[in-house]
Amino acid sequence: MTEPLPPLLLVGCGQMGGALLEAWIKNGLAPSVIMDRHRDTVATPHTIVRELSKIPEDFMPEAVILAVKPQKAAPVMEELATLRPDIAARSVFVSVMAGLTAGSIAERLRGKSPEATPAVVRAMPNTPCSIGQGMTGLYRAPGVTDRQEKLCDRLLSAVGATVWVSEEDQINAVTAISGSGPAYVFLLAELLEEAAVGLGLPADVARILARKTVSGAGALLDHSPEDAAELRRRVTSPGGTTAAALAVLSAPANWPSAIPEAVAAAARRARELAS
Repeated sequence: MTEPLPPLLLVGCGQMGGALLEAWIKNGLAPSVIMDRHRDTVATPHTIVRELSKIPEDFMPEAVILAVKPQKAAPVMEELATLRPDIAARSVFVSVMAGLTAGSIAERLRGKSPEATPAVVRAMPNTPCSIGQGMTGLYRAPGVTDRQEKLCDRLLSAVGATVWVSEEDQINAVTAISGSGPAYVFLLAELLEEAAVGLGLPADVARILARKTVSGAGALLDHSPEDAAELRRRVTSPGGTTAAALAVLSAPANWPSAIPEAVAAAARRARELAS
C-alpha cells in the first residue's frame, strides 16, 4: 500500500495548483490547508482559507507549495514569515513559479531571522500535469534534506515524470524545453491543421488529422526505446513523401536554426525574469 502524503500548505490553487491538489488527493493526502482567494470548496478533510492569518495555529505542513503568480509572491512569503515563522523554519518550500530564484525565495522567508536557511526546491512543471502526463524539472537548493527531496519528488511524480538538475541555472533550460514546450507542439498542430485546409481538406478532417498525428507520434516516442532520430529515419523512405517534406524543414534556415533560436529565447527570458 502506498504511503499517504503528509499534510501540505498549498498557496494558490489556480490551473497548476488545482491540478496538483487533485492528484495529491487521489494519492491519499493527509488533512491539508489550501490558501486561495477564489476557490470556494475543497474535498473533506481539507481546509480552504482566504488569508494566511486563518491557517489553524496547530497546523504544521511538511511542505508548502508556492503556486501563486510570481509578481504576487513576495508579500505572501513575507507575511507567512511574519505570521508563521515556525512553518518558514521547518517546512520545505516548493516553488512552481517561474522566474524567482531559490535565493530570493529564501530571503523573503527568513523574515526577522537573517541567519535562517529556509529549505527551498524549485519545480518547473508543465500543463500536461493536468492529465497526469506532466514533465517536471526540479532543483534542490542548499539546506534541503534528502528526506525533503524525496517528498518533493513524490509530490511532483503524482502528475507525471520528474528530473532533477544539479545547478539552478539549468531550471531556465528546463523552462525553455518542457515548461514552454507544449506550446511549441500546439503550434505544430495548429500549422498542420492550417496546411491541411490549404490542401483542400474540410476543417473538421484537418483538425482531427493534425491532432491525432501529433498525439500519436508523441505516444509512440514516449513508449519506444529508440531515440527520436531513429524513429524519424524509420518513417522516412528515400525519395518518398516524408523525405520531400523533411528536405524543406531540414534546410539550414528552417528548423535546424529556428528551434535552437526559439529555445534559447525562452531560456534567455527565464533568466531575465529571475534577475
